[in-house]
Amino acid sequence: MNEDVASAGWFADVDQMEAEAAAARIRTGEAETPEAWPVLAVESGAVPDEQAYYDTLRAATLRAARDTVTERERADDRQLIHAVRSMDDCDRVANELAERLTEWAGSLDDEAGSGVEYAREIAGSDDHEPRLVSLAERIVGLTDEAEELRTFIERRAPDVAPNLAALAGPVLAARLISLAGDLESLAKKPSGTVQVLGAEDALFAHLRGHGTSPKHGVIFTHEYVRATEPDERGSAARALAGKLSIAARIDYYSGEYNAELEAELDRRIERIRTRGESE
Repeated sequence: MNEDVASAGWFADVDQMEAEAAAARIRTGEAETPEAWPVLAVESGAVPDEQAYYDTLRAATLRAARDTVTERERADDRQLIHAVRSMDDCDRVANELAERLTEWAGSLDDEAGSGVEYAREIAGSDDHEPRLVSLAERIVGLTDEAEELRTFIERRAPDVAPNLAALAGPVLAARLISLAGDLESLAKKPSGTVQVLGAEDALFAHLRGHGTSPKHGVIFTHEYVRATEPDERGSAARALAGKLSIAARIDYYSGEYNAELEAELDRRIERIRTRGESE
């Protein structure tokens, strides 16, 4: 808030009927020191009395909060989070229903198949119980939706987080952002935290003295961790998490792609794997 506005209160020169302008003042205004804002607002003529000031303040604050939430939810990283969570939900529900389908079909046919592939076999069929076929069609629909969401993620992740998507792959990049809450939160986490994202239950159990410290969380799905010898997976996970942390920071603060990050990670993992083979 500049000096002229500060001297008259938060809503000086703002039409009380203009909720958007009042909300913008709440979101962008600032003052170096506290003042008797209700008194200043009345004295300047911005509002007729203190009650009107508080009514305006409440309405403007609520509007500012709604605008902030809307802006945040429409951000590209939030759209990526919604997509990856929806994809995982579709996969989870499809697999659960496929298990139910297997049990149901097995009660009617000793040679019934199982899983999503069996659902594809009987979807649209005239040779099975109609309700069974209907269930199979829904399973197939969920599976197809999950694949379409995966395609969406693979297309959007490189735009949202180019370095993270290059190092982790689009889907794992989206999962890391989702687990952190958003790209900003991920960028601000230390590499040790990034390393165990997704392993919170195991980490808390360790902290309570009921288990060993997890070496990795969801980054285990990355080929550089999963395909490394077990004795060296901890080192591989640390190396990967370190580069992913740097990638997230670059993506959040500049958004410029840095090809050298990927090359550095490749060299580091190669040294780790070579060390493991020599031993």
